Order: sequence, then structure tokens, then C-alpha cells
Amino acid sequence: QVQLVESGGGLVQAGGSLRLSCAASRSVFSINVLGWYRQDPGKQRERVATITNGGVTVYADSVKGRFTISRDVAQNTVYLQMNSLKPEDTAVYFCHAAVGLRPSITYWGRGTQITVSS
Repeated sequence: QVQLVESGGGLVQAGGSLRLSCAASRSVFSINVLGWYRQDPGKQRERVATITNGGVTVYADSVKGRFTISRDVAQNTVYLQMNSLKPEDTAVYFCHAAVGLRPSITYWGRGTQITVSS
């Protein structure tokens, strides 16, 4: 069992920056993949960025060069630094964890709203 608690959402003007935090209930080294997903009403959930146990990162093309995912081992926390925000980034952002391989077990945070105004 992994509990995930997001924070840092809110309203921001286009071109601004926000940082999301996700605190996990156990060591990030015990979690194979940590990441951030986002979803607008009526749309399927989109993978924004992930970081593996070994520190390998992957980004969606739509955020590459603007967003950075990182983790703090001592704090059991994963971050998403979001720069140059666009109205298209408006969504509910969810923290995600995958534990184990073949199969993996998935855990989700409750989500935090990001709204980017023009």
C-alpha cells in the first residue's frame, strides 16, 4: 500500500510557473515508477512525466522543455516543476506510483486542479 498526497495546485497566469509536490508514504526507492498524469473533463488521462527507481525520466511531447520531474529521497516526495504554462495545461493533475513488475500495482493520488488563464 502506497498513499500519495498532492499539493501545489491553483490558478496561474499564462507564462507563469507552479511546482506540484507528491508525498509518498514510503521510500521512493521502493516504488518502480513515480509520475504525474493529467485529465480534463471528457478526455482520457494523459501521462505528463515519469521517473523510474533508477532516475530515468520521460516526458510527454507537449510538456518537454517546460516541465521537470524530480524527487527528494529524504522527503519521500516527487515534484513537477511547471514553467511557461499555457491555457492548454489546465487540468486535474494526479500523482501516480507503480510498484512491482509483471504485474505492477498502481496507486493514485486524489488530484489537484491547475488552471492557467490567458
